[in-house]
Amino acid sequence: QVQLVESGGGLVQAGGSLRLSCVASGSIFSINVMGWYRQAPGKQRELVASIGSDSSTNYADSVKGRFTISRDNAKNTVHLQMNSLKPEDTAVYYCNARITTQQRVGVYVVNDSWGQGTQVTVSA
Repeated sequence: QVQLVESGGGLVQAGGSLRLSCVASGSIFSINVMGWYRQAPGKQRELVASIGSDSSTNYADSVKGRFTISRDNAKNTVHLQMNSLKPEDTAVYYCNARITTQQRVGVYVVNDSWGQGTQVTVSA
């Protein structure tokens, strides 16, 4: 059983900053990619940023230069530092992680796990 718990969302004025955090817990063997997605009302969920186990990063064009993703492998944690926030960044932000669990000796399963989501609202 694996859980992802997010924190750090809230209400901020345009131009402000927020830092999201996500902690993975449970029977974790290893974590590959970790990332943040967001979903605004009436829109599809989209990738915001991702970070590999080697710390390689990938960002949506809309957040490049404003958002920074980082991870702490020892703590199974991923962060998203969001600066220069815009009203169009308003959405529910979801943490995602590709996690390997050991089912039994020699048997490993890889699944994508999701957090419950945290609301980010940016006022004009």
